Amino acid sequence: MLARIVRRLSLVLLVAAAVQLSPAPASAQDAAAFFKGKTLKFLVGYGTGGGYDAYARMLAPHLSKALDATVVVHNQPGAGGLVALNSLYNASGDPLQLMIVNGTAAGLSQLIGDSNVRYDLTKVGTLGIVASSPWIWVAAPNSPMKTPADFMKAGAKSTWGAAGQIDGLADGAAITCMALKMDCKIVRGYEGSAQAALALARGEVDALYVSDTSANNYVSSGGAKAVLTLSTDKSRFFPELPTIFEMTLTAEQKWWFEFRETLDDLGRILVTAPNLPKEQLAHLQATVKKVLSDPEVIAEGEKTKRYIAYQDPETTAKMIANVLTSITPAQKKQVQDVIMKE
Repeated sequence: MLARIVRRLSLVLLVAAAVQLSPAPASAQDAAAFFKGKTLKFLVGYGTGGGYDAYARMLAPHLSKALDATVVVHNQPGAGGLVALNSLYNASGDPLQLMIVNGTAAGLSQLIGDSNVRYDLTKVGTLGIVASSPWIWVAAPNSPMKTPADFMKAGAKSTWGAAGQIDGLADGAAITCMALKMDCKIVRGYEGSAQAALALARGEVDALYVSDTSANNYVSSGGAKAVLTLSTDKSRFFPELPTIFEMTLTAEQKWWFEFRETLDDLGRILVTAPNLPKEQLAHLQATVKKVLSDPEVIAEGEKTKRYIAYQDPETTAKMIANVLTSITPAQKKQVQDVIMKE
């Protein structure tokens, strides 16, 4: 009996010693130490000078400081931001890459099965939404078309500037023109919203579909005039501007603009590569929350007209899932036909 007890005690001591000698799970401190001194690539799917580029360059120094690392902005334009997103997705498990994504364009591209999509937005490392806002229909400053009625009248033709097939600008214009039965031509090929806005200011195109932050910059500089808010909510920058829902709409038109608003609410999303170790992803999420909740960073954004309205990763992931599952197969086919029409 005594020998059996001694053997059991010995076994317990051996197990305890083995537990003490085994490696401890990676901690938050380990994750913080991993990023210290590293260089992170901050991808932007558009050219320099546009809204996404401006947000990235504003946030990069603050992320660098918070991570005790170097965060370098890398512009990789192509396919309305999808080239860069595909690149990030292919870097599975790499915590040293992050991207500011046009959530509207990325979600829509995946929803309709765009051939350029090589990612699953539900599987990337979600870090949160930087900001989302109403989108605005703006017109060229010297255009004789100043109101929706001007664009919609019989015989009126208009051109809309865009980058890719699905980039926010092009698909927003396609839905707006189709729903309101306007005769539009979408001119693609601009590197990003900044280049499309220059074309608008020069009168090369008649209109743009842009976020209200970008619209505010273009209108304030004299390069555009606001026509309509394409949202239920008024824009803080254009409180007197009518919204699309103040117009008399058919049930079908209302569905199209409500669907579009759900997409637009995704806004500017920060993501990292899929399949990161849990602790590293959690550290990046906590760092992004710290930066985007910092009153000094928010104030800097206000001064540079790059406004921050942070949404946490969990809320962001739910919004993405809702967009990708909220419409029927028949509605999805309709959306695909409108967006992909040349």
